[in-house]
Amino acid sequence: MATFIHPTSIVAPKAKLGQNVYIGPFCTVQSDITLGDNCRLESHISLAGQVTMGANNKLSPFVSMGHPPQDFKHKGGEVSIEIGEGNVFREYVNVHPGTDAGMSVTRIGNECYMMVGTHLAHEGQMGNHVVVSNGAQIGGCVTIGDYAVLGGLCAIHQYTRIGAHAFVGGMATVTTDVIPFGSVVGNAAHLAGLNIIGLRRRGFDRHTIKELRSAYRLLFAEEGTFAERLEDVERIYGGQDLVMDMIRFIRGKDKRNICMPHMKS
Repeated sequence: MATFIHPTSIVAPKAKLGQNVYIGPFCTVQSDITLGDNCRLESHISLAGQVTMGANNKLSPFVSMGHPPQDFKHKGGEVSIEIGEGNVFREYVNVHPGTDAGMSVTRIGNECYMMVGTHLAHEGQMGNHVVVSNGAQIGGCVTIGDYAVLGGLCAIHQYTRIGAHAFVGGMATVTTDVIPFGSVVGNAAHLAGLNIIGLRRRGFDRHTIKELRSAYRLLFAEEGTFAERLEDVERIYGGQDLVMDMIRFIRGKDKRNICMPHMKS
């Protein structure tokens, strides 16, 4: 069908709309907005500032994107949001752009699902196939890897990295980086193992998961220092891609702490 704009909506003449875009009642779309083919804005949606969105994105009522970031260092310079294709943004999702004091662009990849009341703050970098459950709050400058799952009402501290395929439990408070494939729970969050269920659902074979689990046990054992165990894992499992993804993540922490398991009493 042709692009449809409900008569109660306000769409700036300079906004760029692709083919078959649907804009329902009481939406506001400002001048520097680009919507790809087959995007659907249900109703009461506010798109401000500079937002570029690929094809097949679906926005539910009261989604808000592009309004100024909640960062006192931002002085009103040009900032933006870049969104890929096939994402779903449910009711009351809020996404802020970057800042002129740091990274100017907030990015969301392809086929992510942000559930009701979730927030992605300024300068966030979200990969592909990420699921953000109801009420999750993501602070500024957070990086989230592909296929990560964030549980309901969790809170992610600013500058935190969430590795690919990681799982964050509901109501967890995450203030340290979460390794790829890791599963964290609690307030404050601690590492509770690997996201085995997620790995199985995504088709990783039994042998690969077994090697990853063995590497995990060695890495977070009680003997020796963490640096020594890290070297041991890298030496023993250097040919295992998933293990090396975890090692590279840890070595690239840039002085941030890694979320660790609870120490045994």
